[in-house]
Amino acid sequence: MTEQTPVTQTDATPATSAAPSPKATPTLPDAQVVTSVKHWTDRLFSFRVSRPQSLRFRSGEFVMIGLMGDPDPKTGRQKPLLRAYSIASPSWDEELEFYSIKVQDGPLTSRLQHIQPGDELILRPKPVGTLVHDALLPGKRLWLFATGTGIAPFASLIRDPETFENYDQIILTHTCRDVAELDYGRELVDSLRSDEMMQELLGDGLDKLTYYPTTTREESPRMGRITDLLRNGTVFADLGIDSISAETDRAMVCGSMGLNTDIKEILEGYGLREGANSDPAEYVVEKAFVG
Repeated sequence: MTEQTPVTQTDATPATSAAPSPKATPTLPDAQVVTSVKHWTDRLFSFRVSRPQSLRFRSGEFVMIGLMGDPDPKTGRQKPLLRAYSIASPSWDEELEFYSIKVQDGPLTSRLQHIQPGDELILRPKPVGTLVHDALLPGKRLWLFATGTGIAPFASLIRDPETFENYDQIILTHTCRDVAELDYGRELVDSLRSDEMMQELLGDGLDKLTYYPTTTREESPRMGRITDLLRNGTVFADLGIDSISAETDRAMVCGSMGLNTDIKEILEGYGLREGANSDPAEYVVEKAFVG
C-alpha cells in the first residue's frame, strides 16, 4: 500500500481553521513511462516502457507491473494492482517490452489495455523466473513451447545471442485459437531473419531457429494442440526429427496450466527432468504465468 503525499505548510501559507486542507495526490511508485503501444487483436496488445537504469535481468525473467487501483471509499488510499508479466525484450534492450491479453472484467488488464504513450505504470524492478539458461543443463536442441501470451519470455530469449551460442537448433512452437493471434510471434521471427546482426547467429540458411505455429479453432496450415501433435508424432515428422532425447534436447514451457501439465508429462515420458535455477536439468516450466 502506498501512502498519500503529506500536505505541508509554509510560512507563506499559514494554516487556518476555516480552510480545509487540500487532498493529497498519490504518487505512482516505481513509475516507468509507456513509450509505445500496439494492439494486435481485440484480445491482445503489446507495449514498451522505459527501463530503470539499475534494472538487470536475464532474458526470460518476469517482473511485477501494474497500475494504481481506485481509492478506498473510506480512507482515500490506493493500492497498486500488480501482476507478473514476462519481459518480452532481451536483456540488452534499452527499453522493456510486454505482451498482454485483454480481460474485459480483469482488475488490471481491463484498465491496462487503455494505456497510451506518455502514461505511467508501476514496475517493480525485481526480476525472477525459471525460464532462463541457468536452469538448464547444456544441450544441442532447445524447444520453446508456448500458448497465447506465453510466447513473451521466448520473445526475449530468441533475441538473446546466448540462446544461439548455447544450442545448434531452437524450435519455437506457438499455439493459439485464431490465426491473427499468431501475428506477434510471426512478425518477431520474420524480423529476426531479416536482421543483419541476427543472421550470423541464425546460420547461413537461417535454420537455427524453427518457428512452428498451430491454431486450435480457426483454419490454418497447421491445426491442432501442440500436445496432441507431439503425442501422435506429427511434430517430429514435420520437422524431420526422430524424437526427443534427454541427452540432447532441452525445453522451456510457458502457457496455460493445462499446457504446462501435459507438456511436463510428455517430456518426462522421454526421460527429461524438471530443472530450476538452483538445480539445472533438462526442462523448465514457468509456474507464475497463466494465460
